[in-house]
Amino acid sequence: QVQLVESGGGLVQPGGSLRLSCVASGFRVSSYGMNWYRQAPGNQRELVARIFTDGTTNYVDSVKGRFTISRDDAKNTVYLQMNSLKPEDTAVYYCKSTGFNYWGQGTQVTVSS
Repeated sequence: QVQLVESGGGLVQPGGSLRLSCVASGFRVSSYGMNWYRQAPGNQRELVARIFTDGTTNYVDSVKGRFTISRDDAKNTVYLQMNSLKPEDTAVYYCKSTGFNYWGQGTQVTVSS
């Protein structure tokens, strides 16, 4: 069955970096668009980054130039490299395939000094 497992979150100081991973099973990440979302307390879930089947990517304006989404087809894994982190990036981060209505448990990212 479809499963997504996010990892790589943690506590980081402003200006720091983290790399999130999303390991998929039950389908091939190369066969579907893959998205990263985030949800901060009291806020709606927000689409942050997308990677399409052809490798094209796009980002919400607030993370452009700081975040990079990528995909390793051999590992069936999607990544989110996050640089120059800001306190407003604090949230639970989730990955999701465009082909399935399934959400993993997410990974907490906290940016604080």
